[in-house]
Amino acid sequence: MNIHRPVMLLCATLPLHVGSISAAQAAAPRPITAVPVFEQWRETVHRGNDELLTAGLGIDALRSAAAPAFSKPARPTADEARRRAIWSSWRGIADLTPGGGFGDVYGSLQAVPGREFSAYARIDGARQPHRVLVQVPDNFDASRRCLVVAASSGSRGIYGAIAVAGSWGLAHGCAVAYTDKGAGSDYYDLDAKTGFQDDGTPASQSALAFVPAGTAATQGIAFKHAHSGDNPEADWGRHLLQALQFGLQVLDRAYPESAPFTAANTRTLGVGVSNGGGAVLRAAEIDGDWFDAMVAGEPNVSVAGAPPLYDFVTQAALLMPCALLAEDDLPQPPMSAQAVPVWTQRCAMLKSAGLVQGDDATAQARSVRQLLLDAGLSADALRAGAFSTGFDLWRAIAVTYSSAYGRYGAGEHPCAYSFSAAGADGTPAPAEMRATWWSEGSGIPPGSGVVLVDGNATGAEADPLRGLNCLRALGNGDSADARRVRAGIAAATAKAPRRGVPIVVIHGIDDGLVPISMTSDRYVPFARKAGAQIAYWRVNHAQHFDSLLGFPDYRKRYVPLLPYLYAALDQVWGHLEDPAHALPKDALIQPTPRAEAPLLREQLSIPAAQAIPSR
Repeated sequence: MNIHRPVMLLCATLPLHVGSISAAQAAAPRPITAVPVFEQWRETVHRGNDELLTAGLGIDALRSAAAPAFSKPARPTADEARRRAIWSSWRGIADLTPGGGFGDVYGSLQAVPGREFSAYARIDGARQPHRVLVQVPDNFDASRRCLVVAASSGSRGIYGAIAVAGSWGLAHGCAVAYTDKGAGSDYYDLDAKTGFQDDGTPASQSALAFVPAGTAATQGIAFKHAHSGDNPEADWGRHLLQALQFGLQVLDRAYPESAPFTAANTRTLGVGVSNGGGAVLRAAEIDGDWFDAMVAGEPNVSVAGAPPLYDFVTQAALLMPCALLAEDDLPQPPMSAQAVPVWTQRCAMLKSAGLVQGDDATAQARSVRQLLLDAGLSADALRAGAFSTGFDLWRAIAVTYSSAYGRYGAGEHPCAYSFSAAGADGTPAPAEMRATWWSEGSGIPPGSGVVLVDGNATGAEADPLRGLNCLRALGNGDSADARRVRAGIAAATAKAPRRGVPIVVIHGIDDGLVPISMTSDRYVPFARKAGAQIAYWRVNHAQHFDSLLGFPDYRKRYVPLLPYLYAALDQVWGHLEDPAHALPKDALIQPTPRAEAPLLREQLSIPAAQAIPSR
């Protein structure tokens, strides 16, 4: 049962103002509020058949491709929206297939009764708030207080890190704090003028989590990462810190007899993967003893002096469909008979534009492949990037991030891209579809019925390369828009972490979405030069998406990355419990994919925890 209890409302409405800004304003750092005010507190109780970790679904329902049903498809209850969001978040991050090892070899899916507290937080100067949520298990021990803090991966909603932080933290009796880090699935339908409330239910009249303001667009879909008027990536570390601060305030409220809870008297661990891992490393920059240790998996992080990841993403969006034709052994999906002519056509377009060499598709593909290898992408990462190519992720990411970096509103993208859920006849998406967005949206369309619209690829002079070249020029051109976008990219560049906080960075060598050579391989030496206490685990046969191991061809090639996150947390925890246990050390890990056999722990080759030799 989920019991809603009214809590003091600090601010019933959230003023939303989006306007044009200069490049200098986009790059300017924002101050950190020492004690943020959290708005619209909400507390719910989750016990019995509706607990914290799986919303009572358990492994079988999480594995099911059928989403938990809404009793009224267009008007889900808050409980139903939450349950489906947790179902979607688990399936998007973890490999839950039988034999995959989750719940047996690593991770926990045991039911965890407890309470949830949620609110909105706001970075100083931000136009839009971000969601924060804390899960407090009933077995929380105030005498051994601990708080795990996580940011969602990708641009996912507030439960986006539940498989990363919830599984480990709740099993250890810790409270777990989450943030959507200024992105999330609070889509707004400009046609129907509807969005989502704080409880994830759709509405049009009441206070909504996100309403785009200051935009001339009256049609299509707006979503927070792209259209908030902020540059969320520049503040990922601050978002994570505010989630920690909210967690401490929640514990004060949940256990007033044991208050105050502070970073000095509560063990605090930061953890995240992908964009969430980037948030962890950005939080490590912030002065103050906020975190006792931090674990970052496959982090999206860029350092000064090296090309940003946006440069690679726009290059991949343009070139990879052609380059993959030169590969004989791509993981499946997405390669299909339908993909070959489309990718061959891309080669011909690139040749016509003078961007590649070769007289036929085979030679052109080899030429393009070499361009990507020369840019620093490994052959294994290129093959793993086939998934992102087949499902058009490169272009969607480039459009979303350039919009955020330049702080463009809906309908204002300089490369004429937009998002829509209208049908072929132009009618808005049905209410039944819109009702699923908060629960199932990834935070970066396309998906869940929302499509990416290329304004350059319609009409008699349609040219799909025009938009792709425009996206690339925003990162390396000299127009006013390019300078504006590059200022946003510069604001998101990582700085050195403060000394003294133990950090573990874990990255798959075959990562095709956030390539290790362009992120962690650059960040770790940079951090060490600044004196950081950092361990680096490089994992062979690991790509970016554990959930893809549900496909037979992927589990023949790759191992999951989550076991290494949990193992690093275990070892860091052991050290904090007893300093005689050493912190993790650098490791080049050589695991064995399971293929069709059940995964065994020894196949993962997880580095063993070590004790500090006695003198």
